[in-house]
Amino acid sequence: MDYDGLQLPAREQTIRQLRELSRKLVRELGFMRSTLAGSDMAPSAVHAIIEIGLNPGIQARDLGELLCLDKSNTSRQVAKLEALGLVRRAPLEADGRAFSLSLTETGQALRKKIDRFATDQVSAALRRIMPEDQQGLLRALALYSQALSRDNPNLAAPQGPAPAALTTGYQPGCIGDIAGLHARYYAGTSGFGVFFEHKVASELGAFAQSLPAAGKQLWTHVEQGRTLASIVIDGDPASGVAHLRWFIVDDSLRGSGVGRHLLDQAMAFVDAHGFECYLWTFKGLEAARHLYLAAGFALAEEAPGDQWGSRVVEQRYVRAARAVPLGEPADGSD
Repeated sequence: MDYDGLQLPAREQTIRQLRELSRKLVRELGFMRSTLAGSDMAPSAVHAIIEIGLNPGIQARDLGELLCLDKSNTSRQVAKLEALGLVRRAPLEADGRAFSLSLTETGQALRKKIDRFATDQVSAALRRIMPEDQQGLLRALALYSQALSRDNPNLAAPQGPAPAALTTGYQPGCIGDIAGLHARYYAGTSGFGVFFEHKVASELGAFAQSLPAAGKQLWTHVEQGRTLASIVIDGDPASGVAHLRWFIVDDSLRGSGVGRHLLDQAMAFVDAHGFECYLWTFKGLEAARHLYLAAGFALAEEAPGDQWGSRVVEQRYVRAARAVPLGEPADGSD
């Protein structure tokens, strides 16, 4: 039911007072500070820890709904908590691409500290309120919370900004970051270990030393000095063939459009050089496969292999050379 039609005389005053009280609650509870609840964590991180602790095994999408966060922001939050050793992810048997979330021992200890702080804060406030008023307060807050959740504009699908500008060429630290991204991702999806990480780091290091070079380029997405996504085109102008390599996107950026932006830039570079392009990947990586197919690649061959440390089905995708439209830059630059 919508009570707007009652038009009580004091409605404007009620709205103003509720807004003032809401702002005061936000300040008194500490949400204006950079950290919350006696921890060194941001308010959004504290709420994520609380909800994961209350719902062990929760999936990221459900956590996002609870916190009113979009997919990208939820992924970033989970990745940060995982990097701090507070949250662990485990693949779901029913869906290899989905993960359940739970708190580590360190995360559980922090949650207990947060709970103690919040309980003490609320308890101290309630001691100043008569018992009969406490129950009225609970009912009023419950009604207000439910009313706010109806048609909440904060839950509307956000209009995300355009993907951030990419960096080209070698950047200090990028080799270790990219190797780490590969190691963590493929350890979870394919069971690869130290052999694979060493291979990525050594071959990527050799490639980076060759830059700048005709037909070769490295693109990265960097945030706060860390490489969170990458793609490489290793082309040979003499043969007219290019190898797409080291295409990886951190979990915190999945769904943000960064992967597609990287692939678009790489394909513009390939087309500007008139290269045929190929890549190697593994069967079962559906998100990447859809991107490759959309970019014009087609599956050319597949076969089982165990050269990476565990047995997988390797796939080779090929994209035919395309003519460069007149007026486009010859070097594939923007």
